[in-house]
Amino acid sequence: MRFETCDIEGLVICKPHILDDKRGFFTETFRKDLFDEFIGEKSSFCQTNCSESLYGTIRGLHFQISPSSQSKLVSVTSGEILDVALDLRKNSKTFGKYFSIILNESNNYQFFVPRGFAHGFSVLSEKARVQYVVDNFYDKKNEFGINPLDKDLNIDWKVKNPIISEKDISSPNLEKNQHYNF
Repeated sequence: MRFETCDIEGLVICKPHILDDKRGFFTETFRKDLFDEFIGEKSSFCQTNCSESLYGTIRGLHFQISPSSQSKLVSVTSGEILDVALDLRKNSKTFGKYFSIILNESNNYQFFVPRGFAHGFSVLSEKARVQYVVDNFYDKKNEFGINPLDKDLNIDWKVKNPIISEKDISSPNLEKNQHYNF
């Protein structure tokens, strides 16, 4: 497995080594020892989540605040998504900036989104199944969101006529969101 840093500090792309033969392929999808060495701390994933969504769906931008903030390791088991991480760390030089990456069943990439980021994705294929592990349990009272269509963010979700939940579309824009206690 190879790891790559991104333009925004803390984000990591995990690229597996895929062994192909006439039967199909094999890959290690996670190696705690290698991952922990790369990020310079011990990971402690405790919950796995899975969603399936149709083309054009945008989920996010979601985050949890302290004491329930989460890091996520995101992967796609079928289909294709545009995965987005938005930097919410107040003292970061990239506060308010986002990074996006295509994750799909062919590249088998995983995207590590540490605490201090909002996370979301759009579905680019007919449907997609997204799986992610988190290092803190879901906590509704500490969950917040940022409107994924916030014009100041100018995120190109690469979908037409997006399907967005009422909860997500009614989330405040970044400028009005004050829940940055990670």
